[in-house]
Amino acid sequence: MRLISKLLQAAVLGAAVLVSTGAAALDFKNGADYTTLPEAQNTDAAGKVEVTEFFAYYCPHCARFEAPLQAWVKKNAANIVFKRVHVASGGSVAVQQRIFYTLEAMGAVEQYHQKVFDAMHVERNRLATEEAAFDWAQKAGLDRAKFIEAWNSFGVQAKLRRAGAMMGAYRIDQWPMVAIDGRYMTSPSQASEGDKTLQTEEQMQQGALKVMDFLVAKAKADKAAEKK
Repeated sequence: MRLISKLLQAAVLGAAVLVSTGAAALDFKNGADYTTLPEAQNTDAAGKVEVTEFFAYYCPHCARFEAPLQAWVKKNAANIVFKRVHVASGGSVAVQQRIFYTLEAMGAVEQYHQKVFDAMHVERNRLATEEAAFDWAQKAGLDRAKFIEAWNSFGVQAKLRRAGAMMGAYRIDQWPMVAIDGRYMTSPSQASEGDKTLQTEEQMQQGALKVMDFLVAKAKADKAAEKK
């Protein structure tokens, strides 16, 4: 009987936690924890939910968000398609943006993405010129000639134009920002607007990931409702 009693107590506690968690999720508010775009953007994630991060290599907040974000992406891989958009901001940022899309054109983002962040925020290499970008690529182990060929390709030019168009369509004016299903936007700073108890950057990041969980579930529900 004592074992049954303990099992019942555990079940009641578990139910209470679930209710509490559900209540917390219901507290996420449009206009506070996240925003809804005036016009939904087209996505091509098939039956999954498209999640797009707008970031920049020079941005220290983006660099610190990378590890928790990638852990979240891995956890949600069965439900989402994850994409990145490197923002354009003129000057040396244009070089860094081109590094990302050159890596993407070469199919090398997953292998070298963190290495670019490390170059900028650990090694203090500003990657501010084309020559600096080419030198970094060679030092990192990429074929310099192939990197330059991709750098100058029409494909990369098209990716740059696409990134600019997406920034406008998604109304991106700060980063990192995360779009869910072409409809909803949130970020660590946005999460802290909805929850004033989030004070440190790590707390804001974790708060944003919880909002993203909520928005992915919301987007899935939206898709299911649209099919009916």
